[in-house]
Amino acid sequence: MSSHLVICEIAADPPGRLDKALSRDVPEAASLSRTRLARLIAGGAVKVNGTVIDNPKAKVAEGDSIEITVEQAEESHIAAEDIPIEIVYEDEDLIVVNKPAGMVVHPAPGTPGGTLVNALLHHCGDSLSGVGGVARPGIVHRIDKDTSGLLVVAKSDRAHHDLAEKFAAHDIERHYLALVHGVPDASDPRLRGVRGVSFEPGNILKITTQLARHKHDRQRQAVLFDGGRHAVTRARIAGQFGTPPVLALMECWLETGRTHQIRVHMAHAGHGLIGDPVYGGRRKLSEKALTANAMAAIKAFPRQALHAATLGFAHPVSGEAMRFEAPLPEDMADLLALLGGT
Repeated sequence: MSSHLVICEIAADPPGRLDKALSRDVPEAASLSRTRLARLIAGGAVKVNGTVIDNPKAKVAEGDSIEITVEQAEESHIAAEDIPIEIVYEDEDLIVVNKPAGMVVHPAPGTPGGTLVNALLHHCGDSLSGVGGVARPGIVHRIDKDTSGLLVVAKSDRAHHDLAEKFAAHDIERHYLALVHGVPDASDPRLRGVRGVSFEPGNILKITTQLARHKHDRQRQAVLFDGGRHAVTRARIAGQFGTPPVLALMECWLETGRTHQIRVHMAHAGHGLIGDPVYGGRRKLSEKALTANAMAAIKAFPRQALHAATLGFAHPVSGEAMRFEAPLPEDMADLLALLGGT
């Protein structure tokens, strides 16, 4: 396997540890995150003043000369597949994709191929600089197979590290559009009695609970108030459908990002998503409120009506503010057109 040398010098007032100092002083063009640098140090790939140092916590001083031997990124074991994908934005560090409903993000035992990662490996080719030493896309967040919309994926180690930190700190703007049963409203006495549900000014629905895997069904998430992981969803009405209104298009945004968060939170509030086979329930719609064609379209809608519409973040390398929007996919747009609405 071929390799190349990264050479640098420790600048003034270095941090107290070698890995932190290298993370600060290694040229950005090297695309080496602190995590990757720690692995390289532990693997004996770093020399300080000509001596191999394999302790990430080793002390360094201003002016120390650094040599890092970086092996060429290994080929991923995941197969590249020529699958069409919609690229919203791309540069040397990241790529933003508008994922279609029905596509799994990452290969798994039940879905070894046909995923977004397979498609990205083919699309990106040699432009992947290596995430963790492997030429692969860096997945920092996911959306469900049957949810459509925007994802950002890292192409370089430096981008992967920074984006992962941003998602962990919830420092990412993510807005979704969801078509739900009912119309959540602060004046609804039923909602005032649902634990974890409240309203903020502007009729903004706020749902605050803990979430964890369901005890008896590992494919589901369950709402808890002790244990689990903290989860906060906010939503406001973007449209109403039916006479009287029996459906709402909700703009939802996440303070946290948990598995199935919007789907399980809206169901907890009694406003499950149309088409959701897991959490949507079988809430009966008034046949007087909607046309026969609209009723048929709702019953036939094949997936949860959820779309990741907006994604915003600071670029992991340049710091530039970036914001992307994806219009509703055809199936949701057609359904809303059929419903009419206000």
